[in-house]
Order: sequence, then structure tokens, then C-alpha cells
Amino acid sequence: MTDRRILGLGIAASLAFTALIWTFGWIPASVPKLPDAGPAWYYWQLPEPTFWSRATGWGFYLLHQMLVWGLIWYAQRERPAYTRALHPVNRWLIGVNLLFIGLHFLQTYIWYDGLAQDTSIFSSQGAVVVLLVFVLIMETPRRGLAFGWKTPFRREFTGMVRRYHGYFFAWAAIYTFWYHPMEATWGHLIGFVYMFLLLFQASLVFNRAHVNRWWTFFLEFMVLIHGTIVAYLQGGGAWPMFFFGFFALVVITQMYGLPLPTWGRWLTAGAFVAGVLLVYLLTGRGWLRMNEVVRIPLIDFALVGVIYLIWLVGFWTWRRLRGQGRREREPSGPRTA
Repeated sequence: MTDRRILGLGIAASLAFTALIWTFGWIPASVPKLPDAGPAWYYWQLPEPTFWSRATGWGFYLLHQMLVWGLIWYAQRERPAYTRALHPVNRWLIGVNLLFIGLHFLQTYIWYDGLAQDTSIFSSQGAVVVLLVFVLIMETPRRGLAFGWKTPFRREFTGMVRRYHGYFFAWAAIYTFWYHPMEATWGHLIGFVYMFLLLFQASLVFNRAHVNRWWTFFLEFMVLIHGTIVAYLQGGGAWPMFFFGFFALVVITQMYGLPLPTWGRWLTAGAFVAGVLLVYLLTGRGWLRMNEVVRIPLIDFALVGVIYLIWLVGFWTWRRLRGQGRREREPSGPRTA
């Protein structure tokens, strides 16, 4: 089976699962909910959680998380060669994720509640944001951070991110997956298809599909679609900030990881500029709100800097402590015959 066929089957399965959520969406929609209390409130949760709603939500999440982490650890220990065929560990990961997708269906329809009952709405959003920031860091040696510029990160830093990113990515995807009940609103549907794709990507370790440039770009691009649709449906007119903010990341960073000709990059940048002018000038949105376009890129690049700074402090501290430990173990006086 080729890597393209594997990707095609994964995408088809993700769409099929999402269609299943939509088909049976009347079940979770019938669950009574408290009135919406604003942007910091997650609407889709039980007014009064039960022992079983919490036990199944947290229990299935933790079991899902531990099994996937264990399989990632096993794959890294074995380090099989990258191939177009599925390794046994890929089949195990796919099987585990399929099992817990099915359990999440049942958990939503029987007990309903997800992790939102006990955690902040910003934790789920923040997990995905930081995941995308780690992608920016991890891909820097190949495509640069801005306009192809190779940011001079220390090799130890990028090497550590590459080696351990799977554990963080798996946490961000699985935590977000169990955060939400399987509701059939458009925001939930586009979010779940994205989560299914991320879980599928996590299942493809040491498979060539896992590092397919167009596939990994598509996974990054999906956040533009999801963020824009959710912002548009919520009203308030914030959708251009998400659309053009994530589109700006495509122009500044992400398209440099694709084998695009020069004219293709200019065409993409031109479409971005034309879209900004159309929305902010011709529709009356105004110059003053054009700063929305750069908010998301600035936040992401600032987070890259903060993460690197934290790592540098930790790396410097570790080296100092290790050097001090070595000096303490060395003999202090002159040796005698």
C-alpha cells in the first residue's frame, strides 16, 4: 500500500466518522445545558455532572493517552526505517485510536460530558496553538521561520523538539479530542474532522506519509479553515482576524516548505494582499482594524521566542550543574606516587 493510498484512506475514514457524528447529532443535542455565560464559558457540558460522566470522560482519556504514549515510546526504541508500508506499530496505533473514537461516541451518547466540565476552555485552545508553534520550530531547519530565513537555533534545541514532539502532539490532540462531547454543530464537526486527522497523523510514525510535505502543510492549513468557520458562526465579525492571520503564516512561513515555483509564491502572496485590501478597504472594515492581520503571526513568533528562551535558560543551567558536578568528582590535591 502506497503512502498516498494510506493518506486517502485516513482522510476518508475521518470524514466518515464526522458524518456519523452529524447523523446521530440529535442525541447529544437533546441534553439540557445551562445558558451561555460568555466567551470563557464552554456551553456543551452537563448542568450537574455525575460520577459516571466524570469517570468515563477522564478514565477513557487517560487510558487513550497512556496507550498512545506507550506505543510512541516503543516505536522510538525500535526505530524502524521509514517505509511506504505500515509497520506493526502503525497498525497498533490506528487500532487504539479507532477503539477510543468508538468509545467517545458511546461516552457522549450515554454519559455526555467531556473534560470541559473540569478544565478551562482556554486549555483546549492553547494546546492546539502551542502544537502549531512547535511545528514552526520543528520545520525551521527545512523551510525557515520567515520567508525562508533559517533561524540559528541551536541544534540541540531542534533535535530535542524533533525527538520528543510526538509525545506533546499526542497529548494536545487526545486532550482536545476528549475535551469536547461529540456534538453536531458546524464548529464541532470541523473540529472533530481535524482531530481525527491529527490522530491519524500520530499513528503514522516512521511511515513516509507522516513526513509528506503536502500532507503536513494541509494539517497546518486546516486550522485556518476551522478557526475561520468557528469565528464566523459565533458572530461578532472576528473571522477576518483568523482567516488572514493564519493566511499570513502561509505566506510568511508555511509555503516555503512546499516545492512551489517562484511564480506560485508570488501568486499566493498576491492573493493574500488582494484579500486584505478587499475586506478591510472596499467593504468598509477600515484601516484601523487591519492590525488584526498580524496578531496571530506575532503571537506565534513571540511564543517561538519564549519557548527558545526557556530552553536556553534550562540548557545553560543544566550545563553549569553538570560542569560543577564533574569538578566536584575530580581530585583536588596533587597525586602521590
